[in-house]
Amino acid sequence: MTGDGGPARLPPLPSRRTTRQRPRPAATAQEHAGQGARSRARWLGAKRHLPLAPLWGLAMALCAVTSLLLQGRIDTGHSLAILVLFFFGGSLAFPVAVFAAQALGFGRRAETRFAGSFLCLTLLTIGITGILFALQYRLFFAQWHAPFATRIWFYQFAFTGAGAIYQFIVMGIRLYLPLGLPALLGMSLWLTRVQR
Repeated sequence: MTGDGGPARLPPLPSRRTTRQRPRPAATAQEHAGQGARSRARWLGAKRHLPLAPLWGLAMALCAVTSLLLQGRIDTGHSLAILVLFFFGGSLAFPVAVFAAQALGFGRRAETRFAGSFLCLTLLTIGITGILFALQYRLFFAQWHAPFATRIWFYQFAFTGAGAIYQFIVMGIRLYLPLGLPALLGMSLWLTRVQR
């Protein structure tokens, strides 16, 4: 405390000299050409793996079949719809995931490429399959919704979609186990080896 009963004051901090940062020069034509070459290389790399998309979709459908068999729920009437959903979710997610993984790991070390492949395959496969589930869910409930493009319809569309995605996260992700993790690890390792 000070003599007048107020709080003690700290000494002022030493002032730092501020250095002026030089503005970066505009990108040269060579740098622009290099960025274009990298983008082309990523696109060609993703395009080269495009035929593997149905294989990834088949692997995801196989994950769902195995999980349904282990849970004793394969004989329900919705098994075929679940398999088709997981097949198309995996097939549509694969090219996007490969492109994103190559964008994240282009020119980086193998560990970074593996992490990028693992992350992109995981999030995009689950995300796109969840979106497809939400669209199917929305189609079912559309008969009870308000007319198209009204304010209430937008609320119903948003909350039905959010509810469907939540339901898929809670109940649908389990169908990727136990085969989904080894398939994900194997595909991520393979993509890491073929990326540069």
